[in-house]
Amino acid sequence: MFISTGECGALLVDGPALRIGQVAEGDSGLSVKAVRFYCDEGLISAVSRTQGVYRLFHSAVVNEFALILSLRAMDVPLPELKRILDGRRSGFCKGSALKTSIQDRIESINARMSELELMCAELSGLLGSWKNCGGVKPF
Repeated sequence: MFISTGECGALLVDGPALRIGQVAEGDSGLSVKAVRFYCDEGLISAVSRTQGVYRLFHSAVVNEFALILSLRAMDVPLPELKRILDGRRSGFCKGSALKTSIQDRIESINARMSELELMCAELSGLLGSWKNCGGVKPF
């Protein structure tokens, strides 16, 4: 099998295809159901099907799943993830799209952390005013 990377990491693959179970059992860390999901959502594509209608994938799809899992861990939405993967496959640098997506996610996380800190302070105040019997302490 021959795998090389084109400009900006686009994968060029020449080698044997893997059945969906082999992709799931390998280093992808995904279940067969998850592989089907990402295929049905258009994030990855099967190169062909067997006579038994099993999906066949290039072995390089395992590398794409590593990227998918990393970006999903950052809650990158599926449409944005598809755009990033399409850009990567095309061979044109789309690093700015990924950078913008990561910056947006950082801002979203920071905003959520501020909300959670306020909620924690409110709950701590409520807990501090609670009597052991479950009622409010008299003033």
